[in-house]
Amino acid sequence: MSASSCCRPAATSWPTSFIGTAPRFLENFACKQSSRSMVSPHKITALFWGSKRTAEQRELNPSLGTFTLTGSAREDVSAPGRRPQQLSVSVVSSLSDISSKDWDACAMDAAGPEKLNPFLTHAFLSSLEESKCAVKETGWLPQHVVAQDEFRNTLGVVPLYLKSHSYGEFVFDHSWADAYYGYGVQYYPKLQSCIPFTPVTGQRILVRNSWYKDQVFGILVQALKDLTEKFQVSSLHVTFPSESEWKQMKNFGFLQRIGMQYHWKNRNYKNFDEFLMDMKQSKRKTIRQERKKILAQNLKIKRLRGDEIKAKHWDSFYQFYRNTTDNKWGRAFLTKDFFHNMGEKMGDHVLLIVAEEEEKLVAGALNLIGGDTLFGRLWGCLPQAYFPNLHFEACYYQAIEAAIELNLSKVEAGAQGEHKIQRGYLPVTTYSCHYILNDGFRKAIEDFLVRETDQVKQVMKLLNDSGPFKVCID
Repeated sequence: MSASSCCRPAATSWPTSFIGTAPRFLENFACKQSSRSMVSPHKITALFWGSKRTAEQRELNPSLGTFTLTGSAREDVSAPGRRPQQLSVSVVSSLSDISSKDWDACAMDAAGPEKLNPFLTHAFLSSLEESKCAVKETGWLPQHVVAQDEFRNTLGVVPLYLKSHSYGEFVFDHSWADAYYGYGVQYYPKLQSCIPFTPVTGQRILVRNSWYKDQVFGILVQALKDLTEKFQVSSLHVTFPSESEWKQMKNFGFLQRIGMQYHWKNRNYKNFDEFLMDMKQSKRKTIRQERKKILAQNLKIKRLRGDEIKAKHWDSFYQFYRNTTDNKWGRAFLTKDFFHNMGEKMGDHVLLIVAEEEEKLVAGALNLIGGDTLFGRLWGCLPQAYFPNLHFEACYYQAIEAAIELNLSKVEAGAQGEHKIQRGYLPVTTYSCHYILNDGFRKAIEDFLVRETDQVKQVMKLLNDSGPFKVCID
């Protein structure tokens, strides 16, 4: 195929849900991008659909440069008398290439010990790699960015993946990919900074506390952009970052996007009944009735933590998980080995809520415990099992009770589900940042995001106005 034929508009129409009609300038940019890829195809594509020989020739762990540090002389990250002056940034292809101590120190400093995010720990992320969940074969090639000074002190890290698809992200860009391919331009592979399969907000640029912190942050963000151009991929996406990161990254040329989740906030409740007293009478009555039905079904609910969770529990929970994912539109991203590996590594950070009928496990909900948050993640039950309201009990009410007992500030119940609102989980804003290389597509996506943002804000206001509480609660 000639370069000129590649530039012809594809028969596929531009997705109206994306930007409406296709603007003229976009055709020109798409044509240029297609022509460039025909003249000088980038070898990174071989990781997913090319020859092995080409992939072997590609430098997968490039150095991203050495930078001069200009922080205060009072810097104390390294040993006394050895003030770092340079920062080297590089890429590693596995969490095993960096010590858990160094990685976790960055994660701890980035969030603060009181707000430690368990999903950002070396234990969780390495479990995904070791169990073959987030690896090249599944379309998640680890390309984690590491920043070290000349004394080999790790001052910052970024979880990063080269991806050949958009699954397991929870920030949906499939229409963007359709638009690219509609104009003969490849959207995949792309770079993604995230926690695989996990829609949990948290820092993505993990930087040690130091007088260099702001500078290291900027160097790492610029390194991400440089890597995007070095690999000649379509785009770089930072999903579910903290709000502060989201705001900062706008200054680096990232497009801003918002989404919505449902979180429960602990307002210093002493127990579950005290929480219910904040709700409207009708909502309070409904919840009490739902909880009574669990007792009427002779179900026993248990909360297991750390060493209380045995191998048999993970075997059963994996069966529950597969029952959920094997339903229509489901996809089993996680392996049984992941649950065993993660459970062993994460210890008391893991809370597994299980339901038993006559001492037989019939359902379960997986949660992780952070510094100030209980994160609800996965739910499942036995095939053909039907226990009315058990999902609400295991996923929402038990999580609230656990958060109150553990004195945690909130429960994050994951993506989707307006039914959560009437059970005390209110809409909150989530964030993502997108760096689009092609100017034409960038403009189109930016216009789309402006309209989408207005819609998300309107929906959130309507949902908050219809909340279950007696008075408006922020």
